[in-house]
Amino acid sequence: MSPVAKLEPQKYKLRAPRLGAHISIAGGVDKAVLTAQGVGCESLQIFVKSSNQWRAAPFREGEVERFRANLAATGIGPVVAHDSYLINLCSPDGPLWEKSVGAFLVELDRCEALGVPYLVTHPGSHTGAGDAAGLARLSRAIDRVHESRGKYRVQILLETTAGQGTGLGHRFEQLGTVLQGVDEPQRLGVCLDTCHVFAAGYDLRTPGKYRETMERFAEAVGMEKLKAIHLNDSKRELGSRVDRHEQIGKGQIGVEAFRMLLNDASLTSVPMLLETPKGPDYAEDRINLALLRSLVE
Repeated sequence: MSPVAKLEPQKYKLRAPRLGAHISIAGGVDKAVLTAQGVGCESLQIFVKSSNQWRAAPFREGEVERFRANLAATGIGPVVAHDSYLINLCSPDGPLWEKSVGAFLVELDRCEALGVPYLVTHPGSHTGAGDAAGLARLSRAIDRVHESRGKYRVQILLETTAGQGTGLGHRFEQLGTVLQGVDEPQRLGVCLDTCHVFAAGYDLRTPGKYRETMERFAEAVGMEKLKAIHLNDSKRELGSRVDRHEQIGKGQIGVEAFRMLLNDASLTSVPMLLETPKGPDYAEDRINLALLRSLVE
């Protein structure tokens, strides 16, 4: 299957954020680009390997080249990768921490080979060791990764989380602590997930609450560190600390929060990506993308 018509060079237009979705890599990462185009994506999120296995199968012959060619032909970008859910970079368990660092390096290698600029990771769970110990462990893992891949262009993005169990990243200050604690903070950014921050207790539903949340993010993290946004409504209520994504406008957050995000002049260069529930034909993504685009003023 060859790429559909090439988009004219309006790539990374700044009138409104580049909208996209997480797309399956079944059949190869190169196929995900064509699927994304068919869904109506301008940007794209993928896994660069199976998300529920430690092992990473080699790319197929020509897969990397086809991926890059398809991106060039479709004009889709930027591409954001998400790492495996098995990885826990703040684990106090020595063998698991070492295994997680090694697996994360593999994912970073694959992103660099593909030319993917961002790799999103959940900060991880301290599993009882405490917030401070977990954040220190995460900072150490990031330093190890950066030292091992000094010339890489891929930027690691720490994702905001809902705060289930002993998970870290549900307070903006926790992300700020890591940014201040690593040796090369210029190589680190943040991905904000709307469902996660809402579940963590940050409200986005009114102009006043939206402004307050973004000001708190700016103070603790810095707006310049915000490199990607996951657009997800929430099945659960504000402050529930439960991560359950819902279709845009059908959850507890509601449409108006997304209208404010899409029309925030400070966010026009930040790709915004759906992680909402979907079937194999991506009908839900098409509906959500159409709704989101209708909100742009």
